[in-house]
Amino acid sequence: MSKRNLVKIILTSLLLMAVIVACTTVPLTNRKQLSLIPASEIQAMSYQQYDQVKQESKLSTNQAQVNMIKSVGARISNAAEAFLKQEGVNMQFDWEFILIEDDKTPNAWCMPGGKVAFYTGILPFTKNETGVAVVMGHEVAHALAQHGNERMSQGLLVQLGGLTLAKALEDKPELTQSLWMQAFGLGAQVGFLLPYSRKHESEADRIGLIIMAKAGYNPNEAIAFWERMKEASGGQAPPEFLSTHPSDDKRIADLKKVLPEAMRHYQK
Repeated sequence: MSKRNLVKIILTSLLLMAVIVACTTVPLTNRKQLSLIPASEIQAMSYQQYDQVKQESKLSTNQAQVNMIKSVGARISNAAEAFLKQEGVNMQFDWEFILIEDDKTPNAWCMPGGKVAFYTGILPFTKNETGVAVVMGHEVAHALAQHGNERMSQGLLVQLGGLTLAKALEDKPELTQSLWMQAFGLGAQVGFLLPYSRKHESEADRIGLIIMAKAGYNPNEAIAFWERMKEASGGQAPPEFLSTHPSDDKRIADLKKVLPEAMRHYQK
């Protein structure tokens, strides 16, 4: 065996060991996931990006809608922390909820650390407070399951050889920024469906349903919400195997399977 091949084998083995050590577990589903970025680093970047979004966006002055987002946010965040405590997961949050005035963008997202943004363009689909809870529970679930960290870690591993976030920002700031935008879906123009894989979406649907139920919102409303989304798409969504997200019909069917589990929390 040549010296070069030996070095490659050693480096590959070390990389595989690092990946194994860097694995965490998703609450509820117990799926193993790649997590190369310490929570402190990813939250620091999250808060910086959130402040930038607030500075560059027009925040809504519709006090009734703003209050609704904050009210739902308070209940969902309390339920989310109770859920994590029940699952034995220790995560830190500095919750904040804003409503961005942009009627053309049906979007919402939650960054690590509990930084949440809704766009006014999603409100015609949510219809009411419970509909907002459907979307917010789903988005907060992405943060609880650390899906953004997982996608960012995958990007760092594949495109930057597993560099730390700090080193990646120093050596490849533009690429790192692009990875961050892709991982957390910032700037997405097709709504909050864009950033995550089908596996992530399904996990967020299940966890989000339980969170909204724990917060005192009827999880049956999730079915009505996705039926409205399906109707709004006009049947133009691509087949599921061509998409990174569950088809509307598949998503609704999967949600119906989880409903009995969620309803037990709602009835309590």
